[in-house]
Amino acid sequence: MRQVFLCFATNAVFLVTQTGLPELLTLQRILDAGAAHLDVKVMCTAESLGQQFPVHAITLGNASLEVPAIGFFGGFHGLERIGSEVVIAYLGSLVTRLKWDATLRHLLESVRLVFMPIVNPGGMWQGTRANPNGVDLMRNAPVDAVESVPFLMGGQRISARLPWYRGAAAAPMEAENQAVCQVVDEELLARRFSIAIDCHSGFGLHDRIWFPYAHTSKCIEHLPEIHALRDIFESTHPNHRYVFEPQSRQYLTHGDVWDHLYQRACSQPGRVFLPLTLELGSWLWIKKNPRQLFSRHGIFNPLVEHRRQRVIRRQMAWLDFLLRATCSYRSWTPDETQRADHLQRAMTRWYEAGSQ
Repeated sequence: MRQVFLCFATNAVFLVTQTGLPELLTLQRILDAGAAHLDVKVMCTAESLGQQFPVHAITLGNASLEVPAIGFFGGFHGLERIGSEVVIAYLGSLVTRLKWDATLRHLLESVRLVFMPIVNPGGMWQGTRANPNGVDLMRNAPVDAVESVPFLMGGQRISARLPWYRGAAAAPMEAENQAVCQVVDEELLARRFSIAIDCHSGFGLHDRIWFPYAHTSKCIEHLPEIHALRDIFESTHPNHRYVFEPQSRQYLTHGDVWDHLYQRACSQPGRVFLPLTLELGSWLWIKKNPRQLFSRHGIFNPLVEHRRQRVIRRQMAWLDFLLRATCSYRSWTPDETQRADHLQRAMTRWYEAGSQ
């Protein structure tokens, strides 16, 4: 079935012809339903196989720079459709709840929400990890690892025909990443406190919450804040199954976008920016359904419908927790007397030899 719809951006109108990207069609239906509450911009377009696709930035809540903000991102890798589906589902839930949920409407007076659910629609259309230029967007930022990285997987400049291609050394970041950086600069880093959650899949038997760094095994400046966030999550959701850890405990990479943006945030005194990655454990889906190994999409996404629904449903509590934690950050972020204790416990938990 062939469907056509208009996407509006500042001073521009994009005609997008869709023949098989259901995530973008679902997103458009949500944008139509929530038009009274949402501000929508098309930050750039991606051309793939003769078609153009918009990269949306969607905002709602209080626009004042005096309130904290949280950003929800998905679809950096075109093969990892489940990450986009999680973000789209959460946005859809909020839009539906705004029709009747007075508590949510009150909450949104105290926080800014930003959504970029499909950062790489061209790669999603092609069924590739990389964008239509062959560049892996999570290896494309101007950050070089200071320690050794896995061959190829840590980022390479050999060829766009090989996976994990970083792009040419002298080239600017890809348009999709420039759009992400612009949105983060304007909506998140301009505030005293912000969180970003980026949804991926394809690693391990457990869902993991990763925090920077990816380019070095050294700890970040705001490790006490990360540990305090983990503490309140543990206390309010004691039966969760997430593994909370720095990404460097698993592998190091060049060009991580969130490392780049975190370092940019650290250059602004008085700002706290906590970028997190939700890495959905796709190996569990493969263990339950080994036939997924024979599908390129099956390695990164649950192919059985009831399992896909369960995966999405399970993440809603985590995303809602982050929204409320952002809104209430003054209640749990450690003061100067508490930071030393959180730092010590975090170092013991994540960075000392033999830590779990």
